[in-house]
Amino acid sequence: MTFRLLDSVSLPGDPAKANEDAFQHRGDAAVVLDGATMLGDGLMPGPSDAAWIAQFGARRLMAHLGEGDGARKALRATLADAQKSFEALRRHEPEEVWQTPCASMMLAVQNEAGLELLWFGDCAALIKQGDTPVTVVGETLDKRVVEANRARLMAQEKAISPAASLSRPEFIEALRKSRNRVNSGNNWLFSPDVRAASHAVRRLVKVAASSTLLLASDGFLALVSDYGAYGVDGLMAAAMGKGLAALGEELRAIEAGDAGGDRFPRFKKSDDATALLLRVV
Repeated sequence: MTFRLLDSVSLPGDPAKANEDAFQHRGDAAVVLDGATMLGDGLMPGPSDAAWIAQFGARRLMAHLGEGDGARKALRATLADAQKSFEALRRHEPEEVWQTPCASMMLAVQNEAGLELLWFGDCAALIKQGDTPVTVVGETLDKRVVEANRARLMAQEKAISPAASLSRPEFIEALRKSRNRVNSGNNWLFSPDVRAASHAVRRLVKVAASSTLLLASDGFLALVSDYGAYGVDGLMAAAMGKGLAALGEELRAIEAGDAGGDRFPRFKKSDDATALLLRVV
């Protein structure tokens, strides 16, 4: 079985800045990567280290899969490529972990065993088969609840609205401290570190022909997790019915109506939002 692309959308959180999400697809695979917004000056050429890691990763994953590598092998080879490029192109070696670019990821690959999913962080896959409820793969919904509570508590402590700026001095040290824990313990992300390949979470799902798959970054899935505009079944139905662009417009309208994050606590007004809608054929 293979994938047929039905629809896609990728919206920058701020039209004046780089979109730090990326996606790619081929007949037997698709991926969404969500670069983690940098918490200081970048180390790589170009406007955004987060955009670099997401775009580089998406391209190289599809290239390695096209060479016949399995999902885990392709991921390992891609991380090795990223590590090599980062070490060659960076302005200087990171002094702290938070300076190293990293990303969440959801990779879906069709093989003889079924649909193989590998992921880091808070990208997710929604799978609709026949009349059964949507299956959610990934921890996005739980992670976003934790993030919202964190934003709420930090904003209350500082007596400010949380969403004005991710780099504001009231938040930056706590955010850097959290980012410094990446690629340690159970907290691994897609990054220029080949060791991360062994820590990607894996799930194998049996899917029938005509099943529908939605791969998305957490910024798009905020329609469910943060804003409660849809449940997962409703979101899938809306994606298939009205289309991803219309859902993107709804997402931005909700965020524009709560620009400071007082009703829906978050660290920035709008996040990059990416989704791919695919049919299994």
